[in-house]
Amino acid sequence: MSPELIRLLVQATLDTLTMVALAASLGTVFGLPLGIFLATSRRGELLAAPFVNAVLGFVVNATRSTPFIILVVAIIPFTRLIAGTSIGTLAATVPLTVAATPFIARLIEAAIREVDQGLVEAARAFGASPFQIIGKVLIPEALPGIVLGLTLAVVSLLGFSAMVGAVGGGGLGDLGIRYGYQRFRPEMMLAVVVVLIVLVQAVQTLGEALARRLNRRIRHA
Repeated sequence: MSPELIRLLVQATLDTLTMVALAASLGTVFGLPLGIFLATSRRGELLAAPFVNAVLGFVVNATRSTPFIILVVAIIPFTRLIAGTSIGTLAATVPLTVAATPFIARLIEAAIREVDQGLVEAARAFGASPFQIIGKVLIPEALPGIVLGLTLAVVSLLGFSAMVGAVGGGGLGDLGIRYGYQRFRPEMMLAVVVVLIVLVQAVQTLGEALARRLNRRIRHA
């Protein structure tokens, strides 16, 4: 592989890491409160609002069930409104964030629902408010599961980031399509796949290690 192609591979990797980091961060900012609300707002729960829960649950499910490549095309006007363009790394962050938010919300909801309800009842018996229970019981206890969920979300975003290359999103997917597929350079496609595998493995390993450490800390607390 020539030095020029190596330079392009490094730049594409940095672009992919940038868009995934931005999308994961924004998806967590929006998905965390949404997931907490979904986990605590059914009938009889801490923030009981069953109608709102049902509406938000429908929106989340509808977004998650839309194939990502269709979602990218469908929200191009919204992407242009937010990013000023529909191509490039910054623009790709918009559909990635839209896809990540409901996914992260459901993962956080599942992690919180795994918390022993006996802890919630004990906190209620001591007079804790719903928000105190959420902040001091549910989130700390669910933290290892939340970390694993976010790890899964980042791994999925790495795959999605490769897909946006098909519509000019930049990054490794764009490099693999333009230089690997369209210019018949199988070594470039192979290099892109190898880099993605390494990134996924690194994220998975770090996420699992952090979750194990948090789990041990909770058990010994």
